[in-house]
Amino acid sequence: MVFVMIDNLLEGNKKFRTTDFQKNLDFYQGLVASQKPKVLWLGCSDSRVNPERITHSCPGQIFIQRNIGNIVPAHDWNFATVLEYAIAHLKITDIVVCGHSGCGAMRALDAVTDDVYIPLWLNNAQEAKRRIDEGAKPATTDEEKKERYRRIEHENVKLQIEHIMTYPLVKKAVDVKKIQIHGLYYDLETGALSEIV
Repeated sequence: MVFVMIDNLLEGNKKFRTTDFQKNLDFYQGLVASQKPKVLWLGCSDSRVNPERITHSCPGQIFIQRNIGNIVPAHDWNFATVLEYAIAHLKITDIVVCGHSGCGAMRALDAVTDDVYIPLWLNNAQEAKRRIDEGAKPATTDEEKKERYRRIEHENVKLQIEHIMTYPLVKKAVDVKKIQIHGLYYDLETGALSEIV
């Protein structure tokens, strides 16, 4: 097992400062005063799915909230605070809920575990699994299992969009066409980001 030591992170920061920060000093100094992102990105904590990198965005363009399984819990103070700040103060115009292939959280919906907190958190996604499995024949081959999880990952994005619409400030902003909500899906194998309809 390889551990990332703090020295590696600090060394990486030195490289960032010399290869990017110093070369684009005016841009970064402009970010000191304020941020003006137009997108709130609700994504998974998975280390392979970095929103700025996969969208080729610069710092200051995306306001980000990430958690296990790109979940939008109902009645969550932390989440409500992010929404309120993004909508009322940053004046974002778009909200993205982004799922991805190979999501460990979606696979964990099938797992029996001794974990305490993860299963409680994943209760917010169980409905996506139920919808896909309802009336479907059990997946037996590796390819069928992969397709089942892909369908659950897609359905989870749709479910989390339903959850986000339970927040009154979001519903109001959508109703008056102040913001739009989008479901996206990132494929780890191809690097492609696509819309979920």
